[in-house]
Amino acid sequence: MATELKNLSSFDHDSIPDGKGKKIGIVVSDWNKNITGSLLKGTYDTLVKFGVDAEDIIIEHVPGSFELTYGAKVLIENTDVDSVIILGCVIQGETPHFTFVCNSVTEGTTELNLKYNVPVVFGLLTTNTLDQAIARSGGRHGNKGDEAAVTALKMIELQQRYK
Repeated sequence: MATELKNLSSFDHDSIPDGKGKKIGIVVSDWNKNITGSLLKGTYDTLVKFGVDAEDIIIEHVPGSFELTYGAKVLIENTDVDSVIILGCVIQGETPHFTFVCNSVTEGTTELNLKYNVPVVFGLLTTNTLDQAIARSGGRHGNKGDEAAVTALKMIELQQRYK
């Protein structure tokens, strides 16, 4: 498992672009709220730590992970965000629902990245167990929210290099 080899909250602080003046949208699923709340906290705190003003962070909640991509689309089309981060958690169950939701969000995120000139960052945990989700939302493997925030800042910098 890739996360076993890397802490999601571990990165070279000198390599993170300054977030000052950047506007970031966060779309977070309310399903598995104990996990997604931790992801949101990690994302928000990391963005602020690297210079994004709190007033420049737009947070929108959606009912579940399936709705994340639509929420991102709404932010892209109706605000002047530099990037959108989607945060959710899908835990494997006894039905194929897990596969359908994970595939949909993955494909939807890719489509948004190709259609719009705004980086959409994938912050969806797709775990087999609740324990794995806890480990990746501030537990022993760090916080996927931290990683998503850093990824957004790096993708904004990449995009702006070629404007």
